[in-house]
Amino acid sequence: MATRDEMESYLNQLLVADRFKDYGPNGLQVEGKASVCKLVSGVTASLALIDAAIEAGADAILVHHGLFWRGHDGRLTGWLKARVARLLAHDISLFAYHLPLDAHPEWGNNAQLGLQLGLRADARFGEQDLGFVGPAAGLADAQALAVRVASALGRTPLLLHGDGRPLQRVAWCSGGAQGYFEAAIAAGADAFLTGEVSEPQAHLARETGVAFLACGHHATERFGVPAVAAQMAQALGLVHQHIEIDNPA
Repeated sequence: MATRDEMESYLNQLLVADRFKDYGPNGLQVEGKASVCKLVSGVTASLALIDAAIEAGADAILVHHGLFWRGHDGRLTGWLKARVARLLAHDISLFAYHLPLDAHPEWGNNAQLGLQLGLRADARFGEQDLGFVGPAAGLADAQALAVRVASALGRTPLLLHGDGRPLQRVAWCSGGAQGYFEAAIAAGADAFLTGEVSEPQAHLARETGVAFLACGHHATERFGVPAVAAQMAQALGLVHQHIEIDNPA
């Protein structure tokens, strides 16, 4: 058992939350009971995850994608009211960490994604050092990287081949980091993988020769939250259960 305040303090320190300029508040987003025995983790604070956590007997939930984002008008109506109402009715705390959870060098989304793909970073790049880059780890080319991604993530990525060059350096950043492609190229990558793709990346891959892989936003961000939650559960004596809510995006 741990207190809600102990959990927030632990997470803020582990993830160095105050270092990041983010798109929404990191930390406790909905206040539940003061004492916590069971923690549920999941990627996004969707109604499906909240209902599954209630069914599992959770006292608190830890997610990567929380409820409140910069630019939201703040009104508790519709889908947002439904999620918050369910949490309050069952006195469940919601903790959410976005960029801090992406960036942690061992337990974060990018570190854990690299572990799944057999990639180890030796440098960081991009805004707030969120991007990871390192040796290609025996991968001959972008097609071989795509095969490894498909095996590890259970889905076939969209592959923009570039010029088909042999891979020496691979860069990656989970989620919606397609805007990091130019920074990855500048960091010396022969291939860059992230969750999503936008129109400009196809042209950049053709014109620079660097391969680009869009592997799914949710698919690339499934690994950090349970890793962080497991560390906290062990440190604070909590029961932890990760609940996967499928998302094709």
